[in-house]
Amino acid sequence: MANEIRGDSIGGENGAAHAFDVVVYGGTSAGVIGAVQAVKMGKRVAIIEPSARLGGLTSGGLGDTDFGDKSAIGGLSREFYARLGRKYGQEEPVWMFEPKAALDVFGDFVKEYEIPVFYGERLDLAGSVTKTGNRIDSIRMESGMTFKAGVFLDTSYEGDLMAGAGVSYSLGREANAVYGERYNGIQTAAAVKNQLPAGIDPYVVPGRPSSGLLPGVNPDAGGNDGDGDSRIQAYCYRMCLTDAPGNRMPIERPDGYDERDFELLFRAIERGQSKFFKLRMLPNRKTDSNNDDGFSTDFLGMSDRYPEAGYKEREAIAQAHERYQRGLVWTLQHHPRVPEMLRAFYEPWGLPLDEFADNGHWTPQLYVRESRRMIGELVMTEHHVMSRETADDPVGMGSYTMDSHNVQRYVDVNGFVRNEGDIQIRTPCPYPVSYRSIVPRERECANLIVPVCLASSHIAYGSIRMEPVFMALAQSAATAAAMALEANIPVQRVDYGRLRRRLLADGQVLTAPC
Repeated sequence: MANEIRGDSIGGENGAAHAFDVVVYGGTSAGVIGAVQAVKMGKRVAIIEPSARLGGLTSGGLGDTDFGDKSAIGGLSREFYARLGRKYGQEEPVWMFEPKAALDVFGDFVKEYEIPVFYGERLDLAGSVTKTGNRIDSIRMESGMTFKAGVFLDTSYEGDLMAGAGVSYSLGREANAVYGERYNGIQTAAAVKNQLPAGIDPYVVPGRPSSGLLPGVNPDAGGNDGDGDSRIQAYCYRMCLTDAPGNRMPIERPDGYDERDFELLFRAIERGQSKFFKLRMLPNRKTDSNNDDGFSTDFLGMSDRYPEAGYKEREAIAQAHERYQRGLVWTLQHHPRVPEMLRAFYEPWGLPLDEFADNGHWTPQLYVRESRRMIGELVMTEHHVMSRETADDPVGMGSYTMDSHNVQRYVDVNGFVRNEGDIQIRTPCPYPVSYRSIVPRERECANLIVPVCLASSHIAYGSIRMEPVFMALAQSAATAAAMALEANIPVQRVDYGRLRRRLLADGQVLTAPC
């Protein structure tokens, strides 16, 4: 892999210290783009990637890009998709692509811009961020390796560096009353998409409450619509599947399989559900298979502990998701309680042999749809997304539907199982994302920028949390980082007028017609 650096390869031993102008924690799509922009700004930069793979979700199975309005995507974000187009011999950007093609483009970026990437290095979660006053001096990895920088970018999906730096953040769903929103908090009445068929009995023995609830079903929704809670929208893996016989590996029944986990699936089939995950076609007979309908790839209720968990527990949660999804596919293909017509439909699909060879052909990237969300001077809310309020310091544009997945299953007032939390509200037009939403409060940290776990309410994040937007925000973050370094000022005090001029010169889109 291009410019690969393992944790102990520089300095000859663990514990070595490395100094850069900008350190990017998280080799996600945003991390790579942020690092590229830092180099273009003349800065010395390094990427720290906890896994062995660049690109996060974009190279991890999310090949069916959630782009919203393409006209709102510019700069290096659009350049990424244009480079994908060239990989496929096309003159225009490509928005549907294979994971390995995305990985190639990210590899090209780090090679072309000579960006060192420290693979397999995870932030030590036990007091690893050293600060003087409100500035980060250094960060320490589990290996003992330390990194110093003038400015740090946290481009991870989890926001571990942000949290370690003592920056305020929120978890779960705010009550509607917090920001005067409509679609935050608990949502039962509005959760009509990806909903279970009506009339499913919630009990292990139908009609007998004493037998207990089915796995993953709660006795109630936990409150009234609009109340806040700590639940996290469901995660899944974006499965890359293929039906090409020469490139297909069957999905076997996973170790630990328990058909009781799929009793709700069988009952959903009996009540009429007939599709269970998307088969959106990518090039070369591959798919990006995402959640679709009431019982699908989303593992409802199993993401709540993930954001604050340690690495061991996160790995266990990820493994449980993989076991669940492999079990789902195997069940649909083989279980006798699945009608023969459905089994025949799903039977041809397996894992592509030319993807994820180092991980058994299964993507290593869990779809962390939402984790920590920073609390900054400006928090993006439903009002910004729906264009009722407008940020006057844009550093990127969002445009996708407010798309928050279900968080739980519960027994409704009629005594049946329902999903809760799925909100799909179209935005009226592209909207600007504020610079103040990607920087912490200055008193908390003056040299950190957070373009992924940015300051946003839960429901607004459902629209912002798209890979093209993360890339755009990361390019802007790196530009601001360079300007803060050159002026020797906190990132919060970067002159926005100067920043805007440079962003526009670099092709960023900061306004779009409604």
